[in-house]
Amino acid sequence: MDQVEKAVKILKHDGIVIYPTETVYGLGGDALSEEAILKVYEAKKRLLSNPVSIAVCSCEMIHGVAKTDDRALGFIDRFLPGPVTVVLPARNSVPEVLTGGTGMIGIRFPSHPVALRLIDMFDSPITATSANISGSKDPVTPGECHVAHDLLIDGGRLPGTPSTVIDLVSGEIIRAGASVSEIVEYIKKFW
Repeated sequence: MDQVEKAVKILKHDGIVIYPTETVYGLGGDALSEEAILKVYEAKKRLLSNPVSIAVCSCEMIHGVAKTDDRALGFIDRFLPGPVTVVLPARNSVPEVLTGGTGMIGIRFPSHPVALRLIDMFDSPITATSANISGSKDPVTPGECHVAHDLLIDGGRLPGTPSTVIDLVSGEIIRAGASVSEIVEYIKKFW
């Protein structure tokens, strides 16, 4: 059994895993299990009022957790998978704790092969928050992941530029990160 298969077993029992993405290390728990989500908040020492993003491995998974329109779908088609977090209205399938009471959900569709395989094998969204204590440096090596976890999948040194976070309802960039110049140009045309 390889590390990803072990991680899937852990996720299926509400455990927490650290996994590599094309930006930084992520802290993953079953995004549809309130027990797992609360473990992620606790590990990060994160306030429950702060939303936590989720990671998916297909557009079909996006449709299962969020409401989209043509403009949002055009953006998703252009930029995902990739280092972007899109914020969309959450469907009822998403535990409210993930939205921080906003009714919106941040979604990552990473392009890292390990992250994609993990989510695909788990066959459900996982949390996609950085594997660090809230407010501390984003982890780019396994040694920088200082949060409680059941398993760490070592992906070596990662690039370290966090994802750009964009609200696909308003077209507002919430956090500038990877690919931000391209995203700004796209938003000017379509919003």
